Amino acid sequence: MPPKKHDEPERKPLIGRIGTNLRIGIVGVPNVGKSTFFNVLTQSAAPAENFPFCTIKPNENKYSNSRYNTPSSSQRFDFLVEHHKPASVVPAYLNVVDIAGLVKGAAEGQGLGNDFLSHISACDAIFHLCRAFEDPDVTHVEGEVDPVRDLEIICEELRLKDEEKMHQALDKLEKVVARGGDKKLKPEYDSMVKIKEILVDQKRQLRFEDWNAHDIEALNKYLFLTSKPVIYLVNLSDKDFIRKKNKWLPKIKEWIDKNDPGALLIPFSGAFEQQLSEKDELERKAYETETKCKSQLEKIIVTGYKGLQLEYFFTAGPDEVKAWTVQKGTKAPQAAGRIHTDFEKGFIMAEVMHFEDFKAEGSENNAKAAGKYRQQGRNYTVEDGDIIFFKFNAGAGLKDPKKK
Repeated sequence: MPPKKHDEPERKPLIGRIGTNLRIGIVGVPNVGKSTFFNVLTQSAAPAENFPFCTIKPNENKYSNSRYNTPSSSQRFDFLVEHHKPASVVPAYLNVVDIAGLVKGAAEGQGLGNDFLSHISACDAIFHLCRAFEDPDVTHVEGEVDPVRDLEIICEELRLKDEEKMHQALDKLEKVVARGGDKKLKPEYDSMVKIKEILVDQKRQLRFEDWNAHDIEALNKYLFLTSKPVIYLVNLSDKDFIRKKNKWLPKIKEWIDKNDPGALLIPFSGAFEQQLSEKDELERKAYETETKCKSQLEKIIVTGYKGLQLEYFFTAGPDEVKAWTVQKGTKAPQAAGRIHTDFEKGFIMAEVMHFEDFKAEGSENNAKAAGKYRQQGRNYTVEDGDIIFFKFNAGAGLKDPKKK
């Protein structure tokens, strides 16, 4: 007698675009260190000059975390490369976008604000970077350094832009639903009324609410700026970063706890990271030992992946070791489709072992002998760190199935 199927708990859809070629934007007021952070993160050379609108067109680059040997996906990837010594190596990437600084009034077009806000709209999550260092050579657009004020400026401009978009959508829906009696669009209209209450009446960000599936469908249609996940980055002087002390950090933490409860705050130093980036590996390790401080870039990027609801699985062997990116909750056939659409169409099974089991056992054969190499069907949900070999019907994607 076959075992009973257990009903899986209902999984709410994710807020945001569906896909893996997702982007995270670096956002803040001018001259807080966004381009410096972007440069050390991506090892590119975007302009990082001392005037408010140095960055006008957004700079975009891919970040691979294979350079830094810290406990994360890169360490797993490096282990697999060392084990298999493959002919081809393909790490995973995160797309990072350096967006020009926003100023007060951006939602009304100040400081090329409409262009900059549209650049944020094209991203899927936000690194909200604020400045907590004094430097007479780096001017601040508001006159003096006050990161709490800067946080409020950015959040309010994003909310105002969402409010504008919401009013336009709600006006159209009212015509066809409230006055025209369109039942098909009634759930979207109801969701938009709830969105209005949050944005206008409560003047809050949209990502805080416990939305139902209909609401999330509406949010994903309009992709409001304040529904995007945010990670707060505080740029310290190298001196404050090394001594682990800064007068603004408690105030910033208090503001985040009040206005964005549960959001992550990561202090770092663009100046410290730039110094590290200019050193070779031995010099970098010696400097980290001397200062008793480490680069925060890996932590920031791993947090960015989590903010985008992304995770890795690996395909590994003597021909190639490759890290693949999927969204959390992805089923095995859809993960196979990341490799090739025919893999998804003709999916038969996934042979899976977790990286930690592979590492502990030392080889695929040992993992099999230990019962840690499993055959999974199409209902299997891929987990971060899975090493997968997909079996599929090679002819399934080449022609339509015959109609009976």
